[in-house]
Amino acid sequence: MERDSAARGERHESRETAGIRPGGVAGTPSRRPHGDVSIRLRRTGAQPPSSQRIHDVGAPDQPESSRPRGRCAAHDGLPERTVTRRELLRGGGVGLGAIALAQLLARDASAADGDARHHPARAKRVIYLFMAGAPSQLELFEPKDTLQRLDGEPVPASFVAGKRFAFVDGAHAKLMGTKRTFARYGECGAQVSELLPHTAGIVDELCFLRGVHTNEINHGPAKLFMNTGFGQFGRPSLGSWIQYGIGSEADDLPGFVVLTSGSRGPRGGSPLWGNGFLAPRYQGTPFRSGAEPLIDLESPAGVSPEAQRAFFDTVKDLNTLRYEALGDEEIAARIAAYELAARMQTSAPELVDLASEPESVRALYGLEHDRPSFARNCLLARRLIERGSRFVQLYHTDWDHHGDPKNHLGEPLEARCREVDRASAALVIDLRRRGLLDDTLVIWGGEFGRTPMSEVRKFVGRDHHIDAFTMWLAGGGVKAGFSHGETDEIGYAPVTGGVHVHDLHATILHLLGMDHERLTFRFQGRDYRLTDVHGRVVKEILA
Repeated sequence: MERDSAARGERHESRETAGIRPGGVAGTPSRRPHGDVSIRLRRTGAQPPSSQRIHDVGAPDQPESSRPRGRCAAHDGLPERTVTRRELLRGGGVGLGAIALAQLLARDASAADGDARHHPARAKRVIYLFMAGAPSQLELFEPKDTLQRLDGEPVPASFVAGKRFAFVDGAHAKLMGTKRTFARYGECGAQVSELLPHTAGIVDELCFLRGVHTNEINHGPAKLFMNTGFGQFGRPSLGSWIQYGIGSEADDLPGFVVLTSGSRGPRGGSPLWGNGFLAPRYQGTPFRSGAEPLIDLESPAGVSPEAQRAFFDTVKDLNTLRYEALGDEEIAARIAAYELAARMQTSAPELVDLASEPESVRALYGLEHDRPSFARNCLLARRLIERGSRFVQLYHTDWDHHGDPKNHLGEPLEARCREVDRASAALVIDLRRRGLLDDTLVIWGGEFGRTPMSEVRKFVGRDHHIDAFTMWLAGGGVKAGFSHGETDEIGYAPVTGGVHVHDLHATILHLLGMDHERLTFRFQGRDYRLTDVHGRVVKEILA
């Protein structure tokens, strides 16, 4: 018990006991889970905890013989009480657990007043267009004259010595130029291939990152790394960290929504948008593809609103009793999910009714009736952020163009580009027209890039490449019509302006008003953060 008491004592300096709840209401402590866990979002000016504050509402009762009546180990040194915790909960009408639960379920007020931000934000929300499978930057954004000239030649040994590849034999690999045609577009003169004509039309809105690099060479770990900053399961995702830090502006829709399209779901699955060791309420909510993103929005036939409300209230009461007994945030998350589902029965039908959009807008995105598509998801993403969702992530598969019959750099690549090009550009245009782009950060990219060398297969393809690939950003406080970084003459590695994934994460948080070094969560005795012990804000791209 002494060890447990010390762990709880360590939590007294956490962000919650300092009166600032992540994504919540300043000045009111909320319940935390048992164990060596505390929350720290360090903020300048945060006040020290008061000795009068209740330190650990959720601590399990000790046997009466092990401590004086009215005292618990967490309160050593404080004045003695004359009532036990159990008596207080039983006689207090509304238990302390219910009070804490109310705070957990309260609307995230900090989203409105900015309490949790470390500095003024340039972006209020994020739409992340994730090209799952890793598109080839050399076919889309990075023409290399030297690579074209050396097509078919062995790759210089100095480039591949000690490097890892998924499939190619680096020592015997041959360089491969692209068969695609490039041109310069816009006032910025950015080069884009023939495969992305609509994206080419908006280059003056885009900020290209041409030297992004990562750590993980296989798809599952690489997607985890791009989303969580770590190549193994168990860490919170980018969207979860953002929800934890600044909450959501929506009280009748999820703050973090995931939309998928393409031939299959992304490798890595739900941990890509999971909460990890953060509270369950910070995880992403996946919507279905197609005309019915959410099912069962209507009440069953013959069930009145009053009867349904009574059902919800009964379930909530039962879950609240269980929560008071265990202090388990999984139960709190379940209650919150029921409440959100009830509110969404009113808000969601209007949200997903894309037919209410003007025909000109539907045509801009290239919608095809009710067919599941990346275009539908882009339009739905815009409608979500208009209604207060903080982080919307779209996954589109499959960009894994190795050179097998179904995935190569010919027709399969052309098909993926047709599926996303028009809608990606339309989203940026639509946000600009509605006055939303300046404070909405749009991100486009995959989990890594593609090698300048070919794979020896029946069709044309490239292997995974972690040392250099291209992403683009738009809006949300980044420079428009700008390119950051440059790769070498064959597109193998950055020579200037390299951006590691940790740097990208640090920059996203910075644009949202958060310091990546101060956004932390204490778990198992260590302060964790999205960027681990790395990362720098890429100030060169800030507008």
